[in-house]
Amino acid sequence: MIANRTLRRCQAVLALVLVALSALLGACLDREQGDLADQLLRLHVLANSDSEADQALKLQVRDAVLEEARALLPETATRDEAIAILSDALPELAQAGADAVAAAGYTYPVTASLEESAWFPTKDYGEISLPTGSYTALRLVIGEGAGQNWWCVVFPPLCLGAVSEPASSAVLDGLDAAQAALVTGESQEYVLKFKLMEVVEGIRRRWEGA
Repeated sequence: MIANRTLRRCQAVLALVLVALSALLGACLDREQGDLADQLLRLHVLANSDSEADQALKLQVRDAVLEEARALLPETATRDEAIAILSDALPELAQAGADAVAAAGYTYPVTASLEESAWFPTKDYGEISLPTGSYTALRLVIGEGAGQNWWCVVFPPLCLGAVSEPASSAVLDGLDAAQAALVTGESQEYVLKFKLMEVVEGIRRRWEGA
């Protein structure tokens, strides 16, 4: 009996220690991801459904909106300037998406918004990877928005098709050494951080949804 109580007490203490360590680790990882997120503007496109036709349409809308965004953003724009420009141009961006929908023979509405805390999973983009977490994002919703997502970076222009420089160079400009190492995975330390970020974010999202 005494041995069982001692075991339970030790388990409880261990659980508390793990919770405290997870909270501390989560705060450190959040800070690193948050610093990186402050340099980027992500893109999030939601298809009407998961049908093959709607998924193909999603890419047509993506291309039309990115073309419109490319025309709007000066090469010398800062992130804050890009956000301000795209915020003012949300009706035009939505219309560009709607025109692509109509050209494909559909009548789905398209909405455009800027979301300050949009959640993104870890995503690989050629030579770089961006960690899971919350980012400011330009979000396009096609019709019901019930289909699979398409994720990228609208500033710096990682997914603007006409950019001639390597995508990684566009994103790495303006990042400090630690942030650049984080997204390029230059050491196993950063690979481990990505995995830990995914675990911590998953636990947080489950807890918030409970």
